[in-house]
Amino acid sequence: MVDILHKVGIKAPLTEVYKALATREGVAGWWTHNTEGHSEVGRTLTLRFTAGGAEIGHMDMKVLALQPNERVLWQTVDGPAEWIGTQISFELKQDGEFVIVLFKHQGWAEPVEFMHHCSTKWAIFLMSLKSLLETGKGAPSPNDTKIDNWN
Repeated sequence: MVDILHKVGIKAPLTEVYKALATREGVAGWWTHNTEGHSEVGRTLTLRFTAGGAEIGHMDMKVLALQPNERVLWQTVDGPAEWIGTQISFELKQDGEFVIVLFKHQGWAEPVEFMHHCSTKWAIFLMSLKSLLETGKGAPSPNDTKIDNWN
């Protein structure tokens, strides 16, 4: 198994960083505008991605853990085949004026080319999270930076 790992520091209150990761409305502000469902343990969030007005993909994330101001954990239950069964975690800790987000997309079966794409896109979306919390404006899909034919 292989993992995607990222670290980002965000100058924002810990409670606001957690809320951006742990709520449907928060996720819609940095990952994809089209976020549906319920961010409650045991429930599912559905995230849809579009380009040119057409859906290009979706993921269903089962919420496994919500530890206020500490951790958010999801498991992919529907979406790209490579993502099924993987877990996505955001661990939070205060470090001076920054909240450090330790991101893991863990459990990939192998480091296929799509994993390279997803690693770059996760970095882009984590910077969208940072921008949302520091400036009030994120760049969620469909307004994210496009990097290749997969978007």
